[in-house]
Formats: sequence, structure tokens, C-alpha cells
Amino acid sequence: MTININNSWKPYLQAEFNKPYFKSLIEFVNSEYNKNECFPPEKLIFNAFEKCHFSDLKVVIIGQDPYHNYNQANGLCFSVNEAIKYPPSLLNIFKEIETDLNIPYPKSGNLERWAEQGVFLLNATLTVRAHEAASHQKQGWETFTDTVIKTISDNKENVVFLFWGGFAKKKTKLINTKKHHILTSGHPSPLSANRGYWFGNKHFSKTNTFLESIKLKPIKW
Repeated sequence: MTININNSWKPYLQAEFNKPYFKSLIEFVNSEYNKNECFPPEKLIFNAFEKCHFSDLKVVIIGQDPYHNYNQANGLCFSVNEAIKYPPSLLNIFKEIETDLNIPYPKSGNLERWAEQGVFLLNATLTVRAHEAASHQKQGWETFTDTVIKTISDNKENVVFLFWGGFAKKKTKLINTKKHHILTSGHPSPLSANRGYWFGNKHFSKTNTFLESIKLKPIKW
């Protein structure tokens, strides 16, 4: 596993890569990618850190696992490759954007355009075995990504954290709530959204209102 991250992250994370748990994690991931089909492609495991520079980071969105079907996962949570059918959660995200901001439905499910504007799209677990959800959980990824979230909290100010669903909401404990802005809602998955816990949260307009209030450029969702 090659650790491809933008240089802006390295001063904050380099020490983490040398810890015993991370070395064990690398061994596990290398073994899995050698023996099984895994996603995302190895070169995109750290894509969230490559596409969103630490210095530009304004918004954090937390997912759980990468997509585990062919050609979907590209290393950014909720994002899929160009021309891939939207998974149900992404479809509901786009529906909320359309009604919240009164803008046309996004044509591409590839969210690199968000990442390049400072939206950090982090899955708690960065890899998965094909067609086996949660197959790489509890191997060390969560320790690493929790450290990443806390590092952002400690070293940045006025970041908007979007926590969708119970799993993401638990990450609130890692954040200094006095210097950051947290928005929570149900998960955009159909199970949650169809029960009324997602639609109407207006997280996209609320994020932009906050960013503009601190003189930062809003996100083009």
C-alpha cells in the first residue's frame, strides 16, 4: 500500500504512519489486496487526502465504508466514478441539494469537484473486500481516521462537520465544538431518509451560510 497524500497533510500525519498499529494495518491491507479483490483501487485509497489539501479544508463529511461493487469506490465518501449509476444514498444527497438550493440535479456522481473546493470526504474505513461490506473494519482504519478528525479539530478553526447518521454522530466527541460548526441529521440512505430523518436538513445551504459569515467562499454543490 502506497500512502499517496498531499504534502499539506504530512506534517500532521507522518508520526501516525510510523506507529505499530498502522504498520499492522498496512500488512493487513497489502495481504487483502494480494489475495482478494478490494476497493477502491490501491492508488486511490488515500484519494480524500490527495484531492482536498489540509490548508484548503473547510468542510468534513464522514462516511463509513467504501462502496463494495465494481467501478464505484474512488476513495471519496459517497462519491462514485463518472458514468456510474448513483447508489441510493448519493441519489438522496442530490435530491436534498436540488430542493435545498433550488439548483439543477448534479449530473456526475464523482464528488472530486467538492474535494477540490475544500470538502474533505472521509470514510472511517478506507478499504473493503469486494461485495463484503464492513470486511475491513476493526483492523486499524478507525484509529487512523479518528486521529485525522481530531487533528483537523486541533489544528484548524471554523470547519463545518457534517455528521449523517448515528455512526458519524459519534465522531462529535473528537471535535472541539467551541471552535467548529457541527451539523447533524439522519443518514441519506433510503431506510433513514424515507422515515423523515434526512430530507429537509438543509445542510448544504446552512454550510454555505456559515462559510460566508466567516468570509470564506461557499461550496458549489
